[in-house]
Amino acid sequence: MVICRSSCLFLGRLRVRTLKFVCTSELGHLRLQLLEKVDDELRNGNERGALSLVKDLEGKSGGLRCFGAARQVPQRLYSLDELKLNGIDTSCFLSPVDATLDSIERIFQISAVLGGISAWFAFDLTQLQLLFFSVGLLFLWSWDLVAFNGGVKNLLLDTIGHNLSRKYHNRVIQHEAGHFLIAYLLGILPRSYTLSSLEALVKEGSLNVQAGTTFVDYEFLEEVNSGKLSASMLNRFSCIALAGVATEFLLFGRAEGGLADINKLDELLKGLGFTQKKADSQVRWAVLNTVLILRRHEAVRSALADAMSSGKPVGACIETIERAIGDSDV
Repeated sequence: MVICRSSCLFLGRLRVRTLKFVCTSELGHLRLQLLEKVDDELRNGNERGALSLVKDLEGKSGGLRCFGAARQVPQRLYSLDELKLNGIDTSCFLSPVDATLDSIERIFQISAVLGGISAWFAFDLTQLQLLFFSVGLLFLWSWDLVAFNGGVKNLLLDTIGHNLSRKYHNRVIQHEAGHFLIAYLLGILPRSYTLSSLEALVKEGSLNVQAGTTFVDYEFLEEVNSGKLSASMLNRFSCIALAGVATEFLLFGRAEGGLADINKLDELLKGLGFTQKKADSQVRWAVLNTVLILRRHEAVRSALADAMSSGKPVGACIETIERAIGDSDV
């Protein structure tokens, strides 16, 4: 049988492609196995072990190529005009107000007043009984504020918001996906996440915990405790803190959640002794850097949000990021 040269070349290319596919498949399987071990270490509270596993495959072909590999803008003093040229209006997300929960709270307040008036007439309550009723409600509100830092109220409002407002529910998911994605791409390993106050109560057993993403941050804490916080570490955590509000800004044109994130960053910069000018410079760079990374990886964040809304573990969420980015530029 005669086989022409072109057929040999074709078969050769096919064999190479098949070998590449097999190798990629095997590497992908090994990555999944490693990420399952990462989940096990995180569940056992061994953060150092989990981070060590991740760093072993950091940047390697078939490994965790995207961990800490984000392309970032040069760090310098950026003016507000430069941010506007990049389509960023900081006034739309550096002072977030949660209109959804505020409106639900107002409805509750109005309903409570109307309910009290209705009960007064329906049960023919005396003024003294109405006073006792009002004082009782005020006591419960004050007790929640002092004992749980408003946790019961926040749990009630957040649960109603998730069930009544599809926009609020989606906003919270996208917000946390922004935190998760930016942290991973900047080299900070996410430890866990919750998407509602009720989920946080079930997982953490505390009313003081709201929806949020936590991170393997012992390196950050060690630097803070030593009094020598490196610029690279500050940069990463500045971007992570602003990732949620930046995500909301890109998706909805305005951020409603994330005020606590901004306040924490503000407190950190003040604690480091930053002047207002230096703090503004840090925040503006972090805003620009975070927004540009999120814009490049909009589809990745969307896929990650779907994975998180399905309740997938951290390792599976990381695999979602790696697969979604693939061989494209990080």
